[in-house]
Amino acid sequence: MKKNDNIKIIGRTVILVPYKRIHVDKYHEWMKSKELQELTASEELSLEEEYKMQETWHIDDDKCTFIVLDKQIWEETENEIHAMIGDTNLFLLGNDVAEAEIMIAEAFARGKGRGKEAMLLMLKYGCDKLCIKKYIAKIGTNNSRSITMFQNMGFIQVSESNVFKEVTLEKHVTDEWHTWLNDKTNLSLIAPYT
Repeated sequence: MKKNDNIKIIGRTVILVPYKRIHVDKYHEWMKSKELQELTASEELSLEEEYKMQETWHIDDDKCTFIVLDKQIWEETENEIHAMIGDTNLFLLGNDVAEAEIMIAEAFARGKGRGKEAMLLMLKYGCDKLCIKKYIAKIGTNNSRSITMFQNMGFIQVSESNVFKEVTLEKHVTDEWHTWLNDKTNLSLIAPYT
């Protein structure tokens, strides 16, 4: 999505930056992991296919993605590739509805709240800049950590598919929830990305 092409979102422990060609090689290495393929319901792509996928994320108006950087590593190294720990996405489904996803690929960064903060920042961005009124999250039934995280954000499970081995959770954006989201992300800011 070109709308987020020149911005970054700075949080307390993470920075969200647009998914650029410079990130593809490391992202491709992550996605060779069978564990990550299972957790994200993804298939391994060739490096060439991954570059093409990055291009579609850049130009398609219905896909918004950010690479998640560990803020401390970024501040120490000023190297985005070293600081990369995952990604977060919104798939715009029409009628102000978006499917939300988060992946923390680096094992050292899991379980420390970085995925939660990245997702909160992305949900706020979706509400404020993309006018999203309803979020959907589809999560593998064996990914209890992500299911719990979304439930703690107010998402409600609406279905479970034994065929696809996933649960679907939803969250309607209300004024009350939007205020809660603003409170949870009150120290964040959107800045130019160059």
